[in-house]
Amino acid sequence: MGPVDIAILLFWSFTVSFAGGMVGLVLGNLRLPVVVWLGTSAAAAAGANVAISGAAALTATVVHIRNGRLDPRLFLWMAPSSFLGAVAGGLLSGLLPERILLGAIALVVLYGSVEVWRYRRPSGAVSGERPDLRRLFTEAVLIGFGVGLLGGFVGLILGSLRLPAMLKYMGMSPQKAVGTNSAVGVVVGIGGLVGHLPGGIDWDIFLLGAAAAIPGAAFGSRFTGRLPESTLVKAMAAVLLLTGLTMAVQAVV
Repeated sequence: MGPVDIAILLFWSFTVSFAGGMVGLVLGNLRLPVVVWLGTSAAAAAGANVAISGAAALTATVVHIRNGRLDPRLFLWMAPSSFLGAVAGGLLSGLLPERILLGAIALVVLYGSVEVWRYRRPSGAVSGERPDLRRLFTEAVLIGFGVGLLGGFVGLILGSLRLPAMLKYMGMSPQKAVGTNSAVGVVVGIGGLVGHLPGGIDWDIFLLGAAAAIPGAAFGSRFTGRLPESTLVKAMAAVLLLTGLTMAVQAVV
């Protein structure tokens, strides 16, 4: 990478993590197109991106743990299956043609634009009924594996998919869901990194991206609520839509 490429990567990784810190998501969807553009291959770039997301999620998780926003029981059920799914997804990405991988990434980014557009910060702190062991297996374990598999495949930790499931199906309070989701995201990031090792990873992109994403996430979390969230969310959704369409065209052409 040249100096201009490095500057773009640092700026965008910091900006995405800063915005993610304000809305409670890692937003690897927004970083992914730039990482793929700079990467040596789609698979190697996806591995670097999921690792960067994991590093940013770790920064947020430390804050959540300090403030008591982690459900240890749910984390222990969901983390192992999420890790295995992410490893499997990472291994699978290296076996597929780059055109198919780009198309899959485009679909996830486009879906992410819908998720971000529909996102509303949860309000209230009343927990629902805690799930029993059977529900923990069928929901936490299976959802964790499925989301981890897709995340490892496309290079995202996909917190935007886990968070609604935690709130809707697992009876968690919004505060616990955000913290636990972030902690599981760290595991998915590690699993995705491991899964992409055989196919190669753009280590320079990972190191530079993480160096900018970590302070961005920490700094952004301090500014939560200072900007109109509805405006920020709509802007991110628009960027996701544009980048997803661009990557879809790239996969076809």
